[in-house]
Amino acid sequence: MFRGLSGKRPVTEAQIKMQDGLIYWHSGEHCCNPRWENAYQGFEQPVEEKRKFRERFFRMGFDSLERSLNIVDLFCGRGNGLAVLQEMGFQNLSGVDLSPALLAKAPDRARRIVADCRDLRFEPQSVDVFVVQGGLHHLPELPTNLSLVLDQVAQSLVPGGLFCAVEPWDTPFLRAVHAVSFWKPARRLLPKFDAFATMVEEERDTYYSWLSSGSLIRAEVAKRFDVTLEQVAWGKWMFVGSKSIPRQ
Repeated sequence: MFRGLSGKRPVTEAQIKMQDGLIYWHSGEHCCNPRWENAYQGFEQPVEEKRKFRERFFRMGFDSLERSLNIVDLFCGRGNGLAVLQEMGFQNLSGVDLSPALLAKAPDRARRIVADCRDLRFEPQSVDVFVVQGGLHHLPELPTNLSLVLDQVAQSLVPGGLFCAVEPWDTPFLRAVHAVSFWKPARRLLPKFDAFATMVEEERDTYYSWLSSGSLIRAEVAKRFDVTLEQVAWGKWMFVGSKSIPRQ
């Protein structure tokens, strides 16, 4: 069982600028645009999203983790992942997102931080686990932005700390979903397909750049983390890795 080693709070008082219960490291902005955000809100109801996140956390082994760990949810959006972690008994939680509007909907028992994931300000070796679900593919420049994020995640993690990610991945299944979702009759009949297609349309450049960069992404992750779980299925890449410890 992985045990946290830091004994630190990940956010120091000197770093905190509070407003309306949110911690601001960045002035914040809409995550994309109203059309994307409306589609995101309509794609899954909170109960559906929480069910999905709960299944993922169990697959990634969170049920065996110490409940006192410092866990940070990057790109946490409206905070349903944080809500599930709280329901599982984790209480030392932080959620990071660039959208104050989405963060305001996240559980207020977690530290809610408005920040750009390329400019994180956690204390070195103060975080036990980083989680990101469906956020890295929004990065505008690969590999530069991904390298920035992963460097800061690794710096903030305790030795042996965990980095956990679930992101879209180029598979035959995902290509089939694209084909159906962009078929106009399907979009008219099925709101979920229309919402998915709308999100893809609004993030087309970063989304397809991510899907075409699988080898590069794996190489960047492998530089910093030792794989404990890696799966590709149903158009998703699931990764759990521990912070690499330099050899003496």
